[in-house]
Amino acid sequence: MSKTEHNQMIKKIVNGLKIAERKMLEEKAKNNEDVIVCGDDNVIRHIPAHNFL
Repeated sequence: MSKTEHNQMIKKIVNGLKIAERKMLEEKAKNNEDVIVCGDDNVIRHIPAHNFL
């Protein structure tokens, strides 16, 4: 696999992950669910999904 092919594959994977994340956030927002995140301060927070859209 050439470097160009490798870079193209990485871009496709990243794009797919962005699409999946967006779909997950939209579904959670539709169901009024929270997203659980951990910040740099190691504190776990529950944030409404619609805040991310």
